[in-house]
This record gives sequence, structure tokens and C-alpha cells, in this order.
Amino acid sequence: MRKHHPQNERIKCEYFAYLEQAKRMSPSSVDQVAAAIAQFEQSTNFKDFRKFHIAQAVAFKGRLHNYVSSETGRPLAKATIHSRLMALKAFTIWLAGRPGYRSRISYSDADYFNASANDERIAKAVRARPVPSLDEIRKALAATPTSTVLERRDRAVIAFALLSGARDNAIASFSVKHIDLAARTVSQDAREVRTKNAKTFTSTFFPVGRDFEAIVADWIDEVGKEGFGSDDPLFPATKIALGANRHFAAVGLDRKHWRDAGAIRRIFKQAFERAGLPNYNPHSFRHTLAVFGEKICRTPEEWKAYSQNFGHSSPMTTFNSYGPVAAHRQAEILNALVDAQPIEPNGPIQTVRLEDEQVRLILNQLAKAGVKEDA
Repeated sequence: MRKHHPQNERIKCEYFAYLEQAKRMSPSSVDQVAAAIAQFEQSTNFKDFRKFHIAQAVAFKGRLHNYVSSETGRPLAKATIHSRLMALKAFTIWLAGRPGYRSRISYSDADYFNASANDERIAKAVRARPVPSLDEIRKALAATPTSTVLERRDRAVIAFALLSGARDNAIASFSVKHIDLAARTVSQDAREVRTKNAKTFTSTFFPVGRDFEAIVADWIDEVGKEGFGSDDPLFPATKIALGANRHFAAVGLDRKHWRDAGAIRRIFKQAFERAGLPNYNPHSFRHTLAVFGEKICRTPEEWKAYSQNFGHSSPMTTFNSYGPVAAHRQAEILNALVDAQPIEPNGPIQTVRLEDEQVRLILNQLAKAGVKEDA
């Protein structure tokens, strides 16, 4: 049985280089595209892309819905199916403009990779995610043992994740020098820290409580006493060596950064399981901070500063991505408004005066969205 087509391999290499160099996609994203294309090739028995027919796209869509994941043993999620179809659609559009393919593939052929309207809505639907409260995070920290240096490191990782709002991969790559306790700042320098989209910015500790700051300060003091310098990792990886029983075991801290965020995710999983709480992942803390910010920010300027502390260029990013109101809270707010602001059936409509700063912020966001003031 054929397992590849030489001409397909050549054009795929050209396309992957285009994605990485011209479209600036990360290697991991390119790998996902490559997997989608490989799955499509397998469904056509590795036919030459120059023999593409829309029937192949239609048949592939049908097979995707019946495909069972080898990892979960369950059918693919709608979001996964949509992602793979969109990868193939983009590839087909690119092929339609290449010499040797443009006479065989038309741009409209790519539309046959579109998912149904219903499936697309399901794939793109925004669903409520479990968000830990500050009390739950404190409970997890209280349940974390602190008898060994590794346990104290794990507790400091959780406290720092909330205090900084940093992503797990960035946390895994911070060095001691990136934290200024006196100024309460975190330098997220993309030259040395694995920030999202290689964005460089300085953030300030979120005002979640001095108890979280004390845990982080105690940890930085401890690694200093252990002989770790400013260029050493803030949260060193675990050192593995032969133990007393001649078996490999964790024996302390290594002078190396974690290679990825896998260890941090395991720390979170164990901490919340130990406290009898849901398995909140590191990214959920950013949602916690967004909800907290909505409660404490009193002016548009404060919210803008709070949003920038996440590394967001627009306050609307924080609102749209991290700040949806939970369903139960939504009902509470609306019911409270009914009690607080009774509306007379034929009474006058009362106007609310917005401050000039609020008006300016709203108009700026509308302008960015393409809405004109006279619309």
C-alpha cells in the first residue's frame, strides 16, 4: 500500500516553508497543518494533488466525522474537525496559484472543505470554563506540603502564576533576574522568556493579596540561599539522580529551566486534587484575574492598565477572551437590576451620563471595529 507520493512531498515541503517563513507560523502550528494534509492524503490513497477532485474533499469530510481518536478512543470534536478542514482549505487555495496546479485546481474547489453551518457554529461556540476563586486557590496552597524544597517550589509556582498572570510556558522560562520584588514587576523579555507570540512587556503584580507575594518572596530568598544567581531559573527543574536505594529519584533542584510547561501543569493538577477541588489548569488563573479585575477597576483608565498587565494591546481583548460573566452571576445581576431599577410601563426613559473618558474609550473601540460615529 502506498504511503507517500514523491511529488506531493516536494510541494508540501514548499508549502510548509511558506507557512513558517512568510506566514510566520510556529513549528508546532505547521506540524498540525502537516498532520491534517497527511490524513487527507491517506483518505485518497496518496493520489497526486494535481488529480484533486471535489469528490475527494466531500468524502474526506464524511470520514472525519467517523474518525476515532487513537488517544481518547472517541470521535473527533467539532472544533478539531473544523481546524483540520480549514487547514486543507488554505492549502488548496495556495495550490490553486502554483505552477502545474492552477490549471487543475480552481480557487472555488477549496470551498468544498467548508464544514456545515451548524458544525461551524458548534466548533466556534464559546463555552463557560471552570474558573477558580481566590479562596479556592488559597485552599490549594494551604493543602500543599512544604517540608521539602521541591514542595516549596511547587507552592511558589502556583502563587506566582496568580500574582503575575503569566502563561505556564513563560513561567517555566523565567530567571531570577526577571523579577523585581521591590518594584513588584515581572520583565517578560521575549529574548529570554517564552512569551506568547514573542511579545515583550513588563507587568506588575496583580493586587490579589500580600499572602501570595510573601510566598514568592520567600521562594526567591530561598533559591538565593541555595546559591542560585540572577541568570539561574526562577523555578528550577527537578534534579534526578541515583538515590540511596540505587534507583533514580528526585534529589533536589537542578540549575536548568524546564523545557516546557508540562511539569507546571502536573503541579497544578496535584495541588487542586489534593485540596479536593476541580482540576484547574494554569491558564484558568488568567480568567480568575479578569473576573477579579472587573470587580475592582472603577474607571476606564484603571481597566486599561489592568488589561495591559496581561500583555493585551486592547482592553476589549481582556473583556472578550477572559471576562465573560458566568451564567449564575448573569442571572443574579439581571434580577438585581429589576429590583433596583423598577421600570414604569409608560414612564420617561432616563438617560445616564457617561464620563468623557468613558465616551472616548467607547468611541475608540467602535472605530477599531469599523463602526463610524454617525452610523
